[in-house]
Amino acid sequence: MTRLPQIALLADCRRLHLQDGPIDLIIEAKGRGGAVRAAYDAAARRFTGLLDELCSELFDLRKAAHPVHCPLQGVVARRMHAAVAPFAAECFITPMAAVAGSVAEEILGAMLAAARLDRAYVNNGGDIALHLAQGEQFSVGLMDRPDRDGVMQTMLIDARDRARGIATSGRHGRSFSLGIADAVTVFARTASQADAAATIIANAVDLPGHPAILRRPANSLQPDSDLGPRLVTREVGALLPSEIATALDAAVVCARQWLGAGLIEAAALRLSGETVIVGMKGVQRHSNALAERALA
Repeated sequence: MTRLPQIALLADCRRLHLQDGPIDLIIEAKGRGGAVRAAYDAAARRFTGLLDELCSELFDLRKAAHPVHCPLQGVVARRMHAAVAPFAAECFITPMAAVAGSVAEEILGAMLAAARLDRAYVNNGGDIALHLAQGEQFSVGLMDRPDRDGVMQTMLIDARDRARGIATSGRHGRSFSLGIADAVTVFARTASQADAAATIIANAVDLPGHPAILRRPANSLQPDSDLGPRLVTREVGALLPSEIATALDAAVVCARQWLGAGLIEAAALRLSGETVIVGMKGVQRHSNALAERALA
């Protein structure tokens, strides 16, 4: 029997809330006539049973991804694998690294198949799948740390831009991180790609062996973690400015590699009050604030 998720309009009567277990979506659509209602109905239909689909393949989803071979069967599960596969030859990564973005992408796809929309987004805990028709824009708030309130800076995505997926990873997020970044936000052509890349780049913000960094085996904190015994970051003590720069520089190399490969459009790397922007305009550094539209 398929478990029924929670489905409700929020108090503003514009946004739809879908929740089932760990999946928690906020959705908003803009369209003419009955398009929004049709899109929301389609989102609810596709969302029902989606968690069960993923759980049925959870054992394989938690395995290290193969760069070519995919044993998975479900549509969302295969999208997760496709998103992480380009990184799998060089890095340890499982399809779970792209689960939030892939789910957001799937629900947005169901909405667009049911209705013609001017603008829509599906926000899965900060990982966002975005649709923009000609002339539309979307404002994104960048957080200093995802576990705190307060927008550090905003940027605007225009319909002419290629980015349609946004994801953030780091040691303060919902999942474990191998690195020490406060937050790494990635913009990519799809939400699943952004999700996978954010994980990889956040892992690269690191100072291996530094005595001020406390790490623990992932499976000692969460027995069924897909990271197994790999050490994940729990605390980061005081770092010298030169150490912060070293950790960020390591991730800049990583981000530029994936930018050159066409897997990301831009990335913002944040550690201890310092931010590095990697994008089509090169590398930019900022202290305590981001430049307006620095990622555009």
